Order: sequence, then C-alpha cells, then structure tokens
Amino acid sequence: MPFFDSEIVQEESKRLFTDYQQLMALGGDYGKFDREGKKLFIERMEELMDRYRVFMKRFELSEDFQAKLTVEQLRTQLGQFGLTPDGMFAQMNLTLERMKSELEASR
Repeated sequence: MPFFDSEIVQEESKRLFTDYQQLMALGGDYGKFDREGKKLFIERMEELMDRYRVFMKRFELSEDFQAKLTVEQLRTQLGQFGLTPDGMFAQMNLTLERMKSELEASR
C-alpha cells in the first residue's frame, strides 16, 4: 500500500496539523499566560515535537517513492534556511529550553 494511502498516516498527519495550528494560535497569547499556562504550553509543544519527529522518521524509513520525495522536499526547503531536519528539531528544542529557563527564572 502506498505510504499516503495508509489511514494511520492520514490520521496522524491531520492531527499533527490541527494540533500545531491550535498551539500556534494559543502561542500568540503566551505572554499573557500565568505560570501554569506557560508550563502547559511548553509541555504541549514538546509532545507535538516528539510526535512530529516520529512521524518524520516514518517517512525516512519508508520505501515508498512519495514518502522519500517528501523527505527530500523538506530537506531542500530547510536547506534554503541553512537547516537540516535534525537542525530544525534542535532549534525547536533550544527554544523550548529557553522558554523553560525563563519560566524558572521568573519564580
């Protein structure tokens, strides 16, 4: 079965996209959150990044042509910004770690 025909792939793709959009919409008000709200937002972002990393690994491990093409397109797009997929995740984790540090410093 082609990679993108899988119900599991389609469902997780939709969930990731929806969850990401919702978190980004909430993120605009991050500065207004109380301490617990900020903590929860960071946790949700970490969970989303973990899910996205697993999802991308499925693409990388797949033998499906479309999956391989998708990975190459992502690498090309990120490369335009001087990033790799691993670099992108590292940058996201660094940002989340900074957010946690700021939260701890504000105690």
